[in-house]
Parts: sequence; C-alpha cells; structure tokens
Amino acid sequence: MKKLTEGRKMYASIMVVFAVYAGIFILFEDYDRRFVKPFHEASDWHLLLFSIAAMTGLAWLLHGYARRMDERISREQQQRQSELRRELTQNIAHELKTPVACILGYTDTILRSPDMDDATRHKFISRANAQAQQLTQLLQDISTLNKMDYAPEMLRRERVELSPMVADIVEEARPRLAARQMTFSNCLPPGIALRGNWQMLYSIFHNLTDNAINHAGQHTTIELSATHGADGWHFTFADNGAGVAPEHLPRLFERFYRVDKSRSRDLGGTGLGLAIVKNAVVLHGGSISVCAAEGGGLRFDFVLP
Repeated sequence: MKKLTEGRKMYASIMVVFAVYAGIFILFEDYDRRFVKPFHEASDWHLLLFSIAAMTGLAWLLHGYARRMDERISREQQQRQSELRRELTQNIAHELKTPVACILGYTDTILRSPDMDDATRHKFISRANAQAQQLTQLLQDISTLNKMDYAPEMLRRERVELSPMVADIVEEARPRLAARQMTFSNCLPPGIALRGNWQMLYSIFHNLTDNAINHAGQHTTIELSATHGADGWHFTFADNGAGVAPEHLPRLFERFYRVDKSRSRDLGGTGLGLAIVKNAVVLHGGSISVCAAEGGGLRFDFVLP
C-alpha cells in the first residue's frame, strides 16, 4: 500500500469534508435532518450538477496544489539529507586525519632513524599502536551507526538479560575507574530482561559508562538505577562530575559533537558514543533525554520498552 504524503493527506481530508457537506446540503432540504426528500424541482438538479462541477474544479485545483506541496517537501528533504551527508563525510575525514597522521609520523620517524635507541623506538611504537586502536574504534562506531541507519531490520532480536550484562560492563571498566578514583554504583534490580539486539543494548550502557569515565572527572561517582513502568523500564544514568554548560545539552547526541574538541580527543573519544546511545534506544522503541544533574554532572533518562 502506497504511503500517503503530506500533500495527499491534505487533499484527501479537504475532499472528504467537502463531499460530506455537499451531500448533506443537496440531499437534506431542512437542516434538522429528519428525512430526505426526493428531487422534484429542476432547480434541485441544477444545484446538484453545479455542486458536482464545483467539486470537480476544486478537486483539480487542490490536486495540483498537493502535488506541488509534495514536490517542495521532497526537495527540502533531499537538500537537508545532502547537507547532512556532506557534513558527515567532512567530519569522518577530519576524525580519520588525526590518528592516520600520528601513525605516519611515528612510523616515518622510526624508519628514518635506524640508530634510535630501543626505549624511544618502543615509545613511538606504543603511541602508534594507541592511535591505531583509536582509529579502529572510530571505524567500528561508524559501522555500528550505518547498521542502525540503513539495515535496522537485519539486527537480530532476542531475550537479553540486562542485569548481568551491566555487571560485566562495570567489571570491564574497573581498571579505568580505579585509575581515576571513581566509583560506579550499580543499583539495577536483578532479573531485568528485554527483547532486543544484544549488541545495541550493550552499546547503550557501555558508551554511557565510557562517556562518564572520560568526562566526569576524578573522585566522582556514577550511578545507574531503574524502575519498571507501564511503558517499560525507566533507566537513570547519572554522575556528579563537572557536567557541561546548558547550551551544549541539546547537541550532545549529535554525531562528532564535542564540548571540548581537543580534550575529548586526548581522552580517546570518537565523538560518536552518545549518538550510538540515542540511535540504539530509538531502535528499540524507546526515548532518551539528558539534563544537568543535581549537584553537578549529567543525568541521562531513557526508557526501553
């Protein structure tokens, strides 16, 4: 079945209203609508023919306007999509440029310095390896977003136990938490299970944890809690760190958006983590929002049906 465009919806709505009104006006001679009288006078038939002609002319005019309206909306959407694709391509090229340039710089230095001491060579190789890992993570994040954008129906859905999944994420992050003297308070009740894609659900909690570790600051606390409602599980992921200025909040889920570009890159962020979080939540039929937490930091509230 062909989907109705905005122009077709407008056209159909007006024509239905007009047809109903014309039918009532022609068929009912008294407006208390108690009975229908047959047409005995020629003027009644003239009125009927005039109404049909007027409705046909109006239909022709409205159809043309609806078609032009659809064409204008389609052009605007295509232009917007083209701008988004161009901006995304530029952002990807910019993000790839930094780690590639670093890797080339370190490896060229090693190749041009055969007499380099082992300690310096090891340091350069380690830095090149770190940039390669950053590049790998960026490519994985881009691949994940492409899957969600262009092939969401191909993502396998199954029963996913969230409580042990989050426990594993916290355990994996334990060394980084310890290095920054941070605390993760996992207040999820046991037995939370959802039907969804395991990888996408994992990416929600992994990227939120990664984002908090990178940006909340040392000696801070991360807290994750959940309650069950009529529309699903309501999760709250919050930290008491430095937070961000209010003007940045509406843009945190944008791809490659960074509050502090140089600092975020130094911390290893790809600029895609929160975009993946939002897309994964929406992909599962949920919603997510972010606000400043009480006492500082960020608070993410999201629902997973």
